[in-house]
Amino acid sequence: MARTVLVDSGFIVALLSRDDAHCQWAVAQAPQLGHPWVTCEAVLSESFHLLGKPGQPKLAALLQRGVVTPGFDLGDELQPVLDLMDKYANVPMSLADACLVRMTETLADPLVITTDADFRVYRRHSRQVIPCLMP
Repeated sequence: MARTVLVDSGFIVALLSRDDAHCQWAVAQAPQLGHPWVTCEAVLSESFHLLGKPGQPKLAALLQRGVVTPGFDLGDELQPVLDLMDKYANVPMSLADACLVRMTETLADPLVITTDADFRVYRRHSRQVIPCLMP
């Protein structure tokens, strides 16, 4: 079974912004990752915001082509997500990060692609290291 590739805003922004410190890393990783890349609306919102007007059409194109696809219903997973945010309040954990961690708990064979070192701290199912690819 193929891995479920979950993308974080750090990876998306690095991929689409030449000014990002991790751009070369993200561009090198992208061809090796099967599509679609799954994410949540919170990650998309962060990504659109961080990319600003110059990068927004590029992200829109990835969505329209089905390279990146939202695959999480916060309404169905609200309490576990809020519990994660409470558990990691000292980090602090963003809504986007909490959604991605929850996705790792509900999807088969997840791999989070991120530039966010906080994913080294977070745990899925309370004790399991989250499978990540990061620079």
